Amino acid sequence: MIRRFRGPVALLVALVLLVAACGGGDDEGDGPSSNDGVVTGATASPQGLGGDGSLANVQVYSDLTQAHVEGPITYRQVPPVGGDHNPVWANCGAYDEPVPSPNAVHSMEHGAVWITYRPSLAADEQDALRDLVADHPYLLVSPWTDDDLPSPVVLSAWGHQLGVSSASSPGVEAFIAAFEQGPQTPEPGGPCVGGVGSPVATAGG
Repeated sequence: MIRRFRGPVALLVALVLLVAACGGGDDEGDGPSSNDGVVTGATASPQGLGGDGSLANVQVYSDLTQAHVEGPITYRQVPPVGGDHNPVWANCGAYDEPVPSPNAVHSMEHGAVWITYRPSLAADEQDALRDLVADHPYLLVSPWTDDDLPSPVVLSAWGHQLGVSSASSPGVEAFIAAFEQGPQTPEPGGPCVGGVGSPVATAGG
């Protein structure tokens, strides 16, 4: 015999089933909660570029998405190497304040190299990094939000990343030469001006 629930009993059963379907538990745990917005970035471990020389330790990330997303975005890599991003890119140049990651990732989609550094990096090293933008129209240079960068200086391009110990590391110039508007660029020639942000120095300036 099939028992049919009516009235308040049916409503109660429906509410219980709805809570169960939505996962009725709390948001505690290691993963981001639903309030963190989109979570993006490579899910697999990176592969080393390999070979000899200054770029041997470049880490390569694959399967990066490219959707334009409004609202909060949480990245799996620090700093991010690609993934979903804000619809507006960050203007290329040197900044004395951190650049929002979702805008910088859009710039990398257009072929920019993003150099981030720990705020505690020596002032003369910070100046040396900022000076690089004079000759590179697709270069972003900015401090990271805090000292949790994996290296004192980190260079990122779409799907590629290299950490170095100082601004004078041979890897800095080698990375820029290889990846500024490099073959990894999803949208080569996309703009790196006319977006958001007010850099303190730009190419040719």
